[in-house]
This record gives sequence, C-alpha cells and structure tokens, in this order.
Amino acid sequence: MAHTTSFSTWAFALSLCFSVSECYFSIPLKIYTGKYNLSSDVDLTPLRRVALTSDANGLSLASDPTGTVSFLDMVNNLEGDSGRGYYIELSIGTPGQKLNILVDTGSSNFAVAAAPHPFITHYFNTELSSTYESVGRTVAVRYTQGNWEGELGIDRVSIPKGPNGTIITNIAAILSSDSFFLPGINWQGILGLAYPMLARPDMSVEPFFNSLVQQMGIPDIFSLQMCGAGLSASSTADPAGGSLIMGGVEPTLYRGSVWYTPIVEEWYYQVEILKLEVGDQNLELDCREYNMDKAIVDSGTTLLRLPVNVFNAVVEAIKHSSLIQDFSSGFWDGTKLACWMKGETPWKFFPKLSIYLRATNNSQSFRITILPQLYIQLIADVDGTLDCFRFGVSSSANGLVIGATVMEGFYVMFDRAQQRLGFALSSCAVSGEVALSEIAGPFSAADVASNCSGGTVKEPFMWVIAYSLMAVCALVLIILFLLLVLPCRSRDSSGEITDESSLVRHRIK
Repeated sequence: MAHTTSFSTWAFALSLCFSVSECYFSIPLKIYTGKYNLSSDVDLTPLRRVALTSDANGLSLASDPTGTVSFLDMVNNLEGDSGRGYYIELSIGTPGQKLNILVDTGSSNFAVAAAPHPFITHYFNTELSSTYESVGRTVAVRYTQGNWEGELGIDRVSIPKGPNGTIITNIAAILSSDSFFLPGINWQGILGLAYPMLARPDMSVEPFFNSLVQQMGIPDIFSLQMCGAGLSASSTADPAGGSLIMGGVEPTLYRGSVWYTPIVEEWYYQVEILKLEVGDQNLELDCREYNMDKAIVDSGTTLLRLPVNVFNAVVEAIKHSSLIQDFSSGFWDGTKLACWMKGETPWKFFPKLSIYLRATNNSQSFRITILPQLYIQLIADVDGTLDCFRFGVSSSANGLVIGATVMEGFYVMFDRAQQRLGFALSSCAVSGEVALSEIAGPFSAADVASNCSGGTVKEPFMWVIAYSLMAVCALVLIILFLLLVLPCRSRDSSGEITDESSLVRHRIK
C-alpha cells in the first residue's frame, strides 16, 4: 500500500523564495453501473495445491539452519484475497490480544486499531496490556487509499504461525482514520514490511521485520504466496489465503526455477522494468516510462497500477488484440463491471500481459506473464444469472505498482540480505488444470537502456530537497527582516526606541 507523493511542499518552498470491431459470441454483454462491495460473509475456494520439487539454490530450505524457524509451520498462515487484502494473525501485548493484520510490502509502519471503528470487530486496547508503553510521539500515514493518525508505542508481539518467540517492537496505535478501514474487511491493522526509509514519522522508527531479524536472529528474507488467483469474491467456499514465510523460502510453495531481479533502492521494494507486452505485442515505449517515477512490488495494492501513458497504451493494445472492442470506457477506468451470462467466461477473448524485469545479470532480463484470469477478475453475480468482472489494471499518478493482480500468480521472495527479489511460479496459481501465470528467460537486455530507472527523484530525497529549500528561504527572510528592522532602530534624543521603529504593531492577531 504505497504512500502518495505530493509536490505541494515544493510549491510552498519556491513560493517562500520567489513569492476486434464486433463480438464473436452470442451471449449478452452488458455493463453493471452500480457500486459493488465485497462482503465479509462470502468465502473463497482454495485452489488445488500440487507437490513440487525444490530448485538447487541455497535459499530453498525446509527450515532455517539456526532452528529458530520451521517454514512448514508458516504455510497457510494468511487469510484473505486480493480485493480485501491478505492478513496474518498476531498476538499483541500482555496478555496477548489477537488481531488480524494486513500484510503490506508497500509501507513500513506496524499499526493497529486502538479505538472502535464501525468497520472493524475489535481493536487493540492499550490499557489492557501491562507491557504497552507510549513513547509520546504522534504519527500519521497516508496511503494511495486512506490514511490514519495515532500515537507511537512499544509492546510485545508474537506470531502464532510464525517464528517461535516474542519480540518487542514499535507499534502505532491508530486513534482516527479516513477511508483506511473499509466495509467487508477482516483485519484490524497493517504490517508494513518495507524498509526504514518509509517509516513515519521518520526512519528512526524500526519496522517490524527489522526487529524480528535483529531479536530472533533469523535470515533477512521473507517470501509471500497469495492464493486468490482466479477466484471469485462471490464464491461460497473456504477463503483463499496464502503464506508469509519469515526467514526464508518454502520450496513446496513454488515450482520451477527462481528468477531474481535487483532491488534498485531500499525504501519501497523498487525494481527495474524493461518493457511490457500485451499478447505478443511490445508496447515499444521508452523503458523509463515504465519506471516513472518508480516501479515497486506492493502486496497492499490490489491492482496492477501503471503510469498514465503506459496504462493508455496497454488499454489500446488490449482493445486491438481482444475480440471485444466495444466496451464502455467505464470498464477500463474501473467504474463499471462487464457481465456475461452465468457460466460463460470472457478470459479466452483477452490477451496475456507480460512484464520484463532486469535480471541480476544486468545484460539479461526475464519475463513474468499473467493470464486474463488474473486481470479480468470475477467479482460478483447479478440476480443469479450474470457473472460480472472488473478490469484488474488501473492508471497511477505515482509510479508502477505490481500489486496482488500480478503477485497472485507468483511466489515472491524478498531477499533483503542480497538486495534482490525472486519470482517463481506459485503452486496455487492454478485453476483446474490451467496454470494462470508463466515465467521465462533469460532474454538479452542489450537493446534496452542500461538504467531504465535513472533520473527519477525518490520521494524521501524530494522531501530532503524541499526542506532544504525551505531552510534557505527562511534564512533569506530572516536576513531581509533584519535589514528592514536594524536601520529603523534609530533612537530619539532620549535614547529610547521609538514606536515608529517597532514592527510589533503590525502583527497579524
């Protein structure tokens, strides 16, 4: 769940200083224009899991060599789906209060509801924990959607289906929020798994996973499998769920080889994208377009979010390669659903989407591909006669985000120790006998710029520059103020400062 980027600080600082043409099928197609919510009373069907073999690299361990971690105990420790988020159960405080916490690789604060809210069933009562300590600092975090405010504290936390033991970690107690907790969710907080640079109010607030690595001595790596691929939120079976493996990689959760891409910058999990394809069609955009102003992997974002120019190119390419060209624009911008007769599916009419990531060998790349089942998403039925779908791709004003739409097709390994992300085919990204994702490589990157992410200004760096400009401007204003005041401090014959020389009377009250 990525933070938003704002240029208002820049403006403030500068102002201080410088004052197919037809459908080839007979089923009816219509757009559902109403609002839709995902009910928390509806469960999802788990996909069939298959036994898989491990690859030969050193990260595929059945357990951590220190004996602190049993990865098999962490399998299926997540619940949820892409629409409402994937969450893990944590026990917080003394005695432990169990809460479901959203897993978010796009932020760095561990925050829990600490006051009642109409959309959550329970919250962390700090007064009932004998070990909770407030540190006397307020904190506020704004995400792509929603925001919250609260106070910083410290308490004990354990993970029932995680590494054995208890850690003492920073906790933000959420006291108020806006559009953060939503109807139908079953989580009461957020677990930011990104780097300290994104922590609020500043990077001195150590993130949860950093504390876990330091206090339990586990390897600095976690891996994530989300198993909602191709499932409908209107299904009545068991929830989809997934696995968050802390300290390594569980080989039964993926198949085939692991492909690695470097982490470009340690704030978000920023990666470098070289190109996108719709079907077999290369979008032929400058690779810097894909990385403007960043490209990140974020489990807290539902959709595949693309910079505006890239999004428009993808939609046009899909329109040209799809057998369905006469969609309302509302389908593409996410305000309308497309509905087919129940039992029919639109997936065969849409192309695959492929993302090329730079490999750890900079002269090479590899390709991750999602089938239409992942981005043409079954949402709900209408009157029991129609199945309705949404477009799982959206435009973005603050960078490309590989969210759950893509991540559900892969087992993603956040190898912080070696500053790289690994992708492999997820063992649960299968619907019937059909694999919903593909991975291939290596491909030559000789025809691509050596640094597609170069020239982008990182958000924290922008804040540093903005504050520096403000400081310089403030200094200039002070100097001007002194130049105006000191010459006017003329004394009368009695040596007293006259009222005419004072600026106090000109204060705005």
